[in-house]
Amino acid sequence: MILEFDLNGIEDAARNFWQEAGREKVFAFYGAMGSGKTTFIQTLCLQFLNVKSRPTSPSFSIINEYDYEGGKIFHIDLYRIKGPEEASMAGVEECLHSGGICFVEWAEIAEAIFPEQYLKISLKILGDQKRRLEWVPASRV
Repeated sequence: MILEFDLNGIEDAARNFWQEAGREKVFAFYGAMGSGKTTFIQTLCLQFLNVKSRPTSPSFSIINEYDYEGGKIFHIDLYRIKGPEEASMAGVEECLHSGGICFVEWAEIAEAIFPEQYLKISLKILGDQKRRLEWVPASRV
C-alpha cells in the first residue's frame, strides 16, 4: 500500500496506515535521515494508541517503552547499533518477540533477529514537506 502526504497531514496519513496495518505487532521502518520515521511513530502513539507520555526519539537510549491500554509499545532506534548481535545484546530481540507493539527505526541493521512476520514500512522524502509511505508484509522465512 502507498500513501503520499504533506507533513501537515501526517495525522490523516497515520490514521489511514493504522486502519490498514494496526493488527500487526512488529513494524520495521526504513528511510533516510529526516524522512519522518520518528515523527510518524510519535503520531501513531499519541493519536491512535493513546500513549499517556510524550514519545521521544530513542536515538541515545536505543529502546523507549510506553504503556498503552493494550499493553506495551517498544520504540526502537537501531541507528547506533552495529548489527544483529549488538541489537540482541541491547535487548532488542526480547522486545521484538515480547508480543508488544514494536516500532523499529533503521530496521535494516538487524533484520536477522526479527520475528518471521513483520510489516516493512518505507518513508521517502518527495519534497520539503511531502512524503511517500509504502508498506508491505515481510517475512524472514
